[in-house]
Amino acid sequence: MKNTKPTLAVFTPAYNRAHTIERTYKSLCRQSSHDFYWVIVDDGSEDGTRELCESWLAEETLESCERNKIIGYAKDANWLKIHYIWKENGGMHTAHNVAYEHIDTELAVCIDSDDWMPDNAVELIVNRWKRDGAENFAGMIGLDMFEDGYIIGPPVPKEWMSCKTYELEKQCHVFCDQKYVYRPEVIKKYLPYPVYPGERFGQVNWVYQVIDNDYDMLCSNDVYCVVEYQDNGLSMNVLHQYRQSPNTRLYECNKLMVTVPYFVENLKRAMQYNVCAMLLKKIGLVFQSSKPWLTILSFPFSIMYYLYLSKNSQKEIDINASKIIHSKDL
Repeated sequence: MKNTKPTLAVFTPAYNRAHTIERTYKSLCRQSSHDFYWVIVDDGSEDGTRELCESWLAEETLESCERNKIIGYAKDANWLKIHYIWKENGGMHTAHNVAYEHIDTELAVCIDSDDWMPDNAVELIVNRWKRDGAENFAGMIGLDMFEDGYIIGPPVPKEWMSCKTYELEKQCHVFCDQKYVYRPEVIKKYLPYPVYPGERFGQVNWVYQVIDNDYDMLCSNDVYCVVEYQDNGLSMNVLHQYRQSPNTRLYECNKLMVTVPYFVENLKRAMQYNVCAMLLKKIGLVFQSSKPWLTILSFPFSIMYYLYLSKNSQKEIDINASKIIHSKDL
């Protein structure tokens, strides 16, 4: 067991994933580098996730065993420290808030409860950062792949190994799910994610684009994560998401309108902002956005967008290999 602070924290938000999270656990036990610990944030699971996580811990190593927190070392890897934290169900973004409250390492990466890491992923992350990391970088971006070895998306060109997250799409044409590793001391400056009563569908990736205003990212073509999309994951109708979390979505769109320097993207965010304002029955918010001229200009199109979403409200958005841009960060 290690007493020195690791370089990396791996954190996993989990909600009723007892049937998949053990695969995540086993992959972490196999890591070639031991320079990390694991934080599990149980977002109110009701399927025995707590009991499963507790069964992984060696009883003699327990540092805390409370109702909402268990800390100890893994039976299968006595160097792996695990922090299990239980919270009331609030959605992915609230789990990220809690995770970062408990992380004190130099780097942090989110590995979903239905995903896992290649055996050398931690080693690749830590070594690359120690070699090329710098104060102007908020963190690193690596690749995801499927279990069959198919890497999702094209490699990042060598000339773009230092860039903004949005530049990968707009300049490098890299449209794909990727793995983000952030410096907690940086990302905590932009947190917490806003929490509104009863709203559980918040994105987490909008903060990454806000961070782009102040920092670059160090890119890598190494694979950091193996992904598997769940049919019962965060796939759902867009309008349903807006209806379930209108304040959250409105806040996110308002932030993004002044972040990404692309008119078409900002126009899309303005329309989404207006849809949320309509759902909240607060049309006056159209005049109070971060870019009121854009939300006013786009309002007629927003009405058409709202009607389109309403007409297609029964169509689900499939999360699969063709899903682009942070599908697992919704």
